[in-house]
Amino acid sequence: MTSDQLIVFDMDGVLVEVTESYRDAVIATVRYLSGREITRELVQEYKNRGGWNNDWKLSQQILRDLDVEVDYATVVARFKKIFWGNGTDGLILREKWIAQSGLLERLSDRHGMAIFTGRYREELDSTLGRLGSHLIFDPIVCSDDIVNGKPAPDGLLRMAERAPGRRLCYIGDTVDDARSARAAGVPFIGIAPRFQPRREELIKLFQIEGAVDILESINQLESIFPPDGYGRPSDL
Repeated sequence: MTSDQLIVFDMDGVLVEVTESYRDAVIATVRYLSGREITRELVQEYKNRGGWNNDWKLSQQILRDLDVEVDYATVVARFKKIFWGNGTDGLILREKWIAQSGLLERLSDRHGMAIFTGRYREELDSTLGRLGSHLIFDPIVCSDDIVNGKPAPDGLLRMAERAPGRRLCYIGDTVDDARSARAAGVPFIGIAPRFQPRREELIKLFQIEGAVDILESINQLESIFPPDGYGRPSDL
């Protein structure tokens, strides 16, 4: 029997490992346009500051902070070329599904599952079709569907409109995810992988933003949403 709980997943870093796709595309874009090498830790430092959910804008800002001024259209074009490649070598193909076999299927037996992501629909469809086509996420809200991206609450408010009567809980891996949830009045579960750069800083930020729990991976979600239906969902 399905509950009225709707588990809303962010995609990048939650459902899909994107260190070698979006994160490395930022690094490669900056390298190509500036000749300078930056680290994954630096990218995480910007993410922890908040306001950098859009990786195109983040790439431009890092370039600007390196005293390299590049117009936005050029940044976007280079990023897309690196991310998509020629269909066989794009960084998007390095993405990996994070959930262990059977986890999301068990969760979906009792709860609704949805996605609110900063990706554009084309990016979501490509990865979800390749890695998670057997799963049902409904509704799905992408950047295309809203005016203001995270940390604004627009995406989760749109989600609530499209799923009336459901109790939302948002699962994300950045401070912008947490701030979006807080602004929308939606309980938030933070994901902070064990080996992520600046992890302790991220955990503190999640705590400041009122996360109801912080996990290393969505593979620990059954500690919050147990298969027998008893436990935490009533508190979320």
